[in-house]
Amino acid sequence: MKMNKWPVKPLINVLQTFESGSRPKGGVGTSTSGVPSLGGEHLTNEGDFDFSGIKYVSEEFFEQMLRGHIQTDDILIVKDGATTGKTAFVSDNFPYQRAAINEHVFLLRPKTDYVLPKFLFYFLSGPWGQTQILACYKGSAIGGISKDFANSVQVPLPPLPEQERIIRILDEADQLRRLREESDRRSKDLIPSTFHEMFGDTSVAVKNCKVVRLEEVTTRITDGVHLKPNYTSSGIPFISVKDITTGKLKFDDCKFISREDHERFTKRCKPEYLDILYTKVGATYGRPALVDTSREFSIYVSVCLIKPNKNLIEPQFLNTVMGTAAIKGQADQAIKGIGVPDLHLDQIKNFLIPLPSLELQRKFTDRVAEIKAYEAAQAASWAQLDRLFLSLHHSAFHGEL
Repeated sequence: MKMNKWPVKPLINVLQTFESGSRPKGGVGTSTSGVPSLGGEHLTNEGDFDFSGIKYVSEEFFEQMLRGHIQTDDILIVKDGATTGKTAFVSDNFPYQRAAINEHVFLLRPKTDYVLPKFLFYFLSGPWGQTQILACYKGSAIGGISKDFANSVQVPLPPLPEQERIIRILDEADQLRRLREESDRRSKDLIPSTFHEMFGDTSVAVKNCKVVRLEEVTTRITDGVHLKPNYTSSGIPFISVKDITTGKLKFDDCKFISREDHERFTKRCKPEYLDILYTKVGATYGRPALVDTSREFSIYVSVCLIKPNKNLIEPQFLNTVMGTAAIKGQADQAIKGIGVPDLHLDQIKNFLIPLPSLELQRKFTDRVAEIKAYEAAQAASWAQLDRLFLSLHHSAFHGEL
């Protein structure tokens, strides 16, 4: 690739430190003290870190490590696996005074007389840098990049004052995106907090309502096909647990079946608009998702189909109730034995749920509709921010700002 006006150098030529880390023989273990050890799973798509599930190495092992000690302004890159190339920057607000990387991460420390660390991070984490990095990917199931990638990646090198200017511009745009992420986190709490405001806590015996069995306010509770179907490359979506665990019905990564199989399956179990899907098998059991589309699809046995009786209960209200801690607690108590968790339909039918008046339920549903309209407008605004950042990024590294 050719720059408009700036020279380029191979990445390896602008690095003073380029190394990966290590872990103790036999693994890190379960210690909750010592020195944090970061792997690829701790780098996020936003260029920073997720420290949930962090593991630790002993002080002694850390001191013996010859490579992989993290410093401020370091750039970390995942070297193998599904997230190869993911890149993060160690800023001033990194929460650990001492930390290390394991053998699945590269640490890059640039020569600052050539390139500023934040400038190099923005380049490597952006489309041009990622394209070059992933072009060096080798292997299949558990492939990755070797240190040789640094010989192939070409880095643009504008003058240092220009690098500083580009950093300021991209920092401002990135701050807008981070404000968006915080807003997204808060908006996820709006529906649960609205439920709490109207009905009290999320125990079954909430205020202003009686308690009934789930079966009493539904017209049917069943599950999907019990036999593994013949999948096709296209056709009718076939939904399993993985497609609803986020609380939303998603078709992005689903499998497909033929129309003939779909018509056969839906004679017994036909999902329809405003039904509720509920995960009943596996580690993510007990999660609901409202069917918010009229698109045709079939479901697997791992998914329970709940059809609300709309004369008694509002679908959006029931979907929210099914996601509360009170219902999850009942699901936890219903799971028996060892092995793969599996909720039986008769157990789900007997869940105790709160049933306020339809008037209150409809007020709640109206508020949820307002929240969802706000979220849709917010998503459109965020998409514009993403386009702006990518446009600025492209212009910055092609000398067009």
